Amino acid sequence: MSAVLADCPQPSPAIAVVLLGTGVVGGALLKLLDTPAAAALRLVGAANSRRQQTDPRRLAQRNLREQLRGEGGPRDDAALFAALDASGAPVRVIVDATASAVLAARHATWLAQGYHVVTANKALAGGELAGWRALQAALAHGACYGDAATVGAGLPVLSTLRRLRGCGDSLLTLEGVFSGSLSYLFNQYDGSRPFSALLAEARALGYTEPDPRSDLSGEDVARKLLILARHAGFALGSEEVEVESLVPPALRELDTAAFLDRLSELDAPLAERHAQAASRGNVLRFLARLDQRGRARVGLVEVSPTHPSARLYGTDNQFALTTTRYNTQPLVIQGPGAGPEVTAQALLGDALALARGS
Repeated sequence: MSAVLADCPQPSPAIAVVLLGTGVVGGALLKLLDTPAAAALRLVGAANSRRQQTDPRRLAQRNLREQLRGEGGPRDDAALFAALDASGAPVRVIVDATASAVLAARHATWLAQGYHVVTANKALAGGELAGWRALQAALAHGACYGDAATVGAGLPVLSTLRRLRGCGDSLLTLEGVFSGSLSYLFNQYDGSRPFSALLAEARALGYTEPDPRSDLSGEDVARKLLILARHAGFALGSEEVEVESLVPPALRELDTAAFLDRLSELDAPLAERHAQAASRGNVLRFLARLDQRGRARVGLVEVSPTHPSARLYGTDNQFALTTTRYNTQPLVIQGPGAGPEVTAQALLGDALALARGS
């Protein structure tokens, strides 16, 4: 078992935080850090991909995210972590609110150095198996890894799975809708409007990544499935997950602007899949599945209107866990799985758990 936050000893409530990533999720977290709920946390550094700020007066300003777009020193992680070390706080936390694989690859090193890491970044735990093993080895040094935001945007999925395993239960199968953006799209898609129009709306609402191919490729769902499978004891490599992409080959290598100009090319293939499903009285859902033998797949599936995933709303995620003890009927965890506010709240919750020792 990994050294999750629930396993950590009671620390002092004085917690120094460095925030890496001030995009949509990081920006939402900055707003939460300015509320009474975050009184135990002290922001000592913040950075986007190019600039950073460690001046306490600037960090306290409400327009910090906007300010970093044009002001602040050049990005220098050594200086950021020096600010953490100089804070005098007994608990030092690095919050990674990015999707950067480069940063994720450093999580294990940071943990081994004694920093706690709280993250929404799935690239390490849901990437190559060697990275997952390095993460587990680093946790042996005693630091904590807050990962609630990596799966389900803070829904109690990983914590539930860890507690079940801690009680001697074992996961047998797992099925569900793990993407809030894809949930929203296929909950709305009934053939009456082009899929591309729904996708443009979802992007405007902030439900997709700026480049929607990150969602449509299925790779994000695959990373979440890998994280869950690995926590359940399945030592799966990333190449062992069968992934169906919804992005036609001709659109995969374009830059983001060119792809967005050609969104309509998504419409015909999905309209055909929808018509085929409707002719059999079914609907389409983008599902992740893991069976008892460790076989894993993510992709578009026809399900009946009575299937649990056919009754989702909005950006709902759904995780159905069948275990040795929950075997007659699966344990289902369901709720909103997309949006910067709920994801930022998951990050804040993991950081606050260090203060509570819970």
